[in-house]
Amino acid sequence: MNNSVTNTVRLLGAGLRALFVLTLVTGVIYPLVITGIAQGLFNDKANGSEIKAEGKVVGSSLIGQSYNLPLKEGQETPEPDLKWFQGRPQNGLGTNSVNTQYKLILSGATNRSGDSEELIQWVKDAKAAVVKDNSTADHKVKPSDVPADAVTSSGSGLDPNISPEYAQIQVHRVAEKNGLLAEQVQKLVDEHTEGRTLGFIGEPRVNVLELNIALKKLAAKS
Repeated sequence: MNNSVTNTVRLLGAGLRALFVLTLVTGVIYPLVITGIAQGLFNDKANGSEIKAEGKVVGSSLIGQSYNLPLKEGQETPEPDLKWFQGRPQNGLGTNSVNTQYKLILSGATNRSGDSEELIQWVKDAKAAVVKDNSTADHKVKPSDVPADAVTSSGSGLDPNISPEYAQIQVHRVAEKNGLLAEQVQKLVDEHTEGRTLGFIGEPRVNVLELNIALKKLAAKS
């Protein structure tokens, strides 16, 4: 009986020591080492790929933002603020109806098939709006000029980037709304156009938030 109790105590002690060591290694040391490596080598990415303007964090380069006017009385959908470059449509975003204590955005796709009549109508309406919004007195946008990303949302609904083609058709409208020359705004687009990753992965892109930050600075100087 005494031997049995002694063995049990020994086993219990060995188990507690193993638990302590594993907790220390996997719960403290390993996370600290990985965090240290991440902060040292990938500081920007480890902290959420933050974008700062005027010394403040204004967003992430990985998450798209909306540039809309305040809702008017009776409106359910805000109108775009056309002084800014606009991102992709966000039809996939849902509304939080469970935890209403916080104003949350639910990311997601539209989940419509390619032949969905509703999706087709969305695309037609979006194309008409892009043509109308971006046509100015001295520059007319043709329906054939509108790229796919201007009328379709991404899988997450929060794509932070647009194609250079979509940015370029917004140049004249943005210039007019901000009292700038189209050449000045086009230069901003060119400066913020990124090529394919490693030269062959993905497509050229323009980060909308970074572009609008640069636009705000340029407009303030003019």
